[in-house]
Amino acid sequence: MTVQTRPSVCPHDCPSTCALEVEVLGPARIGAVRGADNPYTAGVICNKVTRYAERIHHPDRLTHPLLRTGPKGSGQFRRIGWDEALDRVVEGFTAVTAEHGSEAAWAYSSAGTMGLVNRDGVFRLRHAMRWSGRKGTICSSIAAAGWMAGCGRISGTDPREMAASDLIVVWGGNPVATQVNVMAHVTRARKERGAKLVVIDPYRTGTAAIADLHLAPRPGTDAALACAVMHCAFRDGLADRAYMARYTADAETLEAHLASRGPDWAATITGLSVAQIETFAGLYNRTARAYLRIGFGFTRGRGGAAAMHAVTCLPAVTGAWRHEGGGALWNNRNLYQWDKSLIEGTALRDPAVRELDMSRIASILTGDPAALEGGPPVHALLVQSGNPAAVCPDSNRVRAGLLREDLFTVVHEQFLTETARHADILLPATMFLEHDDIYQAGGHSHVQIGRKLIEPPGEAMSNHDLVCALARGFGLDHPSFRMSGLELADATLRASGYPGAEALTERRWVDIQVPFERAHFLDGFGHADGRFRFRADWAALGDAEGRLPPLPDHLPLEDAATAERPFRLVAAPARQFLNSTFTETPTALRREGRPTLRIAPEDCARLGITEGEAVRIGNARGEVVLHAQRAPGQQPGTLVAEGVWPADAYAGAACGINVLTSDEPALPAGGAVFHDTAVWLRPEIPSDDFKPLQLA
Repeated sequence: MTVQTRPSVCPHDCPSTCALEVEVLGPARIGAVRGADNPYTAGVICNKVTRYAERIHHPDRLTHPLLRTGPKGSGQFRRIGWDEALDRVVEGFTAVTAEHGSEAAWAYSSAGTMGLVNRDGVFRLRHAMRWSGRKGTICSSIAAAGWMAGCGRISGTDPREMAASDLIVVWGGNPVATQVNVMAHVTRARKERGAKLVVIDPYRTGTAAIADLHLAPRPGTDAALACAVMHCAFRDGLADRAYMARYTADAETLEAHLASRGPDWAATITGLSVAQIETFAGLYNRTARAYLRIGFGFTRGRGGAAAMHAVTCLPAVTGAWRHEGGGALWNNRNLYQWDKSLIEGTALRDPAVRELDMSRIASILTGDPAALEGGPPVHALLVQSGNPAAVCPDSNRVRAGLLREDLFTVVHEQFLTETARHADILLPATMFLEHDDIYQAGGHSHVQIGRKLIEPPGEAMSNHDLVCALARGFGLDHPSFRMSGLELADATLRASGYPGAEALTERRWVDIQVPFERAHFLDGFGHADGRFRFRADWAALGDAEGRLPPLPDHLPLEDAATAERPFRLVAAPARQFLNSTFTETPTALRREGRPTLRIAPEDCARLGITEGEAVRIGNARGEVVLHAQRAPGQQPGTLVAEGVWPADAYAGAACGINVLTSDEPALPAGGAVFHDTAVWLRPEIPSDDFKPLQLA
């Protein structure tokens, strides 16, 4: 057997978008997967992807179209051919739109793949058919609004500059588990420069465990911490006034506003000690080469955008943007100037057609008039690259909607997920090594191409090919529906000013990192006046009611703890999973063990909870049983449940952690508030010394 090593790109919903080397063992078989010598990947990839053979060759892969034969949600299907499957899909959607109008059909797509051709191609089918649009809010809309409020352009310091930093602050992220490449650059800075690592996260993550300093504020209070750090910069003469005069607006107003928001004020809100806040403020404000690597975690709450804005104000106050290894990075999406008119069919889009907020699928499928934007209920649903029954907020109501007998549901999937079990027609999907696609990265600056390396199992079909097949069934005529995935990738690359598909295949990647002055906003921030905005224009970002604070401030919008629900839950990612992906692989399941709830030792003692015992948490939306894990490094009253586990992994009724989370939209323009949930907690079998938590 001849083993070939072929290049590829990780397609998963992670900022790293790693360049890969894949062992190809035959026409339909791979072996080991390793990191490529890309300047950012630098040969380092996560364990989830190194063992990708376990996933792509899993015996439970869907390989043929299936027709539901049992009750909805039962997972009972029989095999049918592709011709029959496509005919049934076309007939089902046509019947719905004839009776209820085109907006009664909805294509729900997410980030199961980040390849532009296979992720975004369903947009052009949606546009051509005038189905309801999809507001892509679930992952990043809250954070994006907060970053845009200050910076005006979504890009930042080259992540490779972390190696030149003297202080790296990981705020709201856990790269040890979710973006391992960051840690490679952090490690280099620590070894070569003696750089310090600070982690700000409500619990002791894997990254926090190796940090020089870990601050664990209460969930939803990060803005207060950021305000106190800036207060200290002004108080101690460490604010860069020359920088602010040249590059920012409203600096004097900010200073006056922050005068009453010092460490004492922040300590009462965050639960941190004044000494902890002063220590961090001194370290950050006195370090010129201070790099903020900002994550998503602290933004996934009702006030998350305001928190992001407050954090992005820090390097604008200290002038850290001036220095190599200084500044901040959340995402680099605005570096890429894609022309996706062919992929998305933008010329076919009618702006009068409603758009439905994907984070509110629970309310949408259960007929909430506000979530439906005043339009008809959804009666036909196509799900591609997503598993909303598990990963979306208020999942009990998501499932209730999927169980509706008047909802025709088509799911295109790789495995029999919770969502797939509710399908009327279930279609098998390819994985990334089984089709062609192109990729951008949020966490670095490379355009990459991933070519088809092996044949898919059975009759699995790519997202692109399914979109084209359905377009033919609906009688649609657009050039992109007649192109192969590779042809569409090539045309998009060329239209966007990048090398074509063959040239990019030869080069592996194109680094589009902008010059230092541009990356550090020294040629101006993204607003019309070129200045960073300490005073946010939230109305321009969607907050028509003016509920967000214009200047950086703590915003008590969170699902606050009460006497009935005295705990605040963070539903964090698990190291071995990525959303609900990889939860089907034996190694990931074995390493994660079982669904656990991290509880502060003080709470364990007060409630009489012992390590490993079953505990139940709940609120008005639902209840979940997990197993207790005593967790030093988080504040009393904070609970953490890692991972979107399969529903049947939980004790008792089949359900997941998102039965507890709310689909209430975050300000200013929507987004999922996964880390903003108040719950009660009790032992599954209360002991004699059980004492409910009493709020002060």
